[in-house]
Amino acid sequence: MSSAEPLDAAVDVDQTFDADGLYALRATLAAHASALGAPDEQVEHLLIVAVELATNAIRHGGGSGRLRLWRDNGHLYCQVSDRGPGIPDATVGRTPPDPTRLDGGRGMWICRNLAARIVIDRGPGGRGATVTAAIPAP
Repeated sequence: MSSAEPLDAAVDVDQTFDADGLYALRATLAAHASALGAPDEQVEHLLIVAVELATNAIRHGGGSGRLRLWRDNGHLYCQVSDRGPGIPDATVGRTPPDPTRLDGGRGMWICRNLAARIVIDRGPGGRGATVTAAIPAP
């Protein structure tokens, strides 16, 4: 992914969040993506991916996280970082989830189906995770 790490000047949104801030985060992303000229379908996909990743950070990554958004070559990049235990399986979400499973497992699969590419990195010492999703224009 050529734009997995943007130049700091290129980041349009850089915001921390927790469970109480998901609604505000969603509103911020919608406003910024629209201001960047993203078509409605791309904005919708961005919002779904961003909320799924942020929810995962809250549930599995220590209760909070950081989201960054930027645009490059027609893609919107959404990057979510947390300080949790990390994601041990970088291939998570590549296969459809078991429909009878009640404890989740669908979020990363949804993200992978809406993004052109997902990159999962572990933090220093294996702690934390950074997930970068490239959302293509339709």
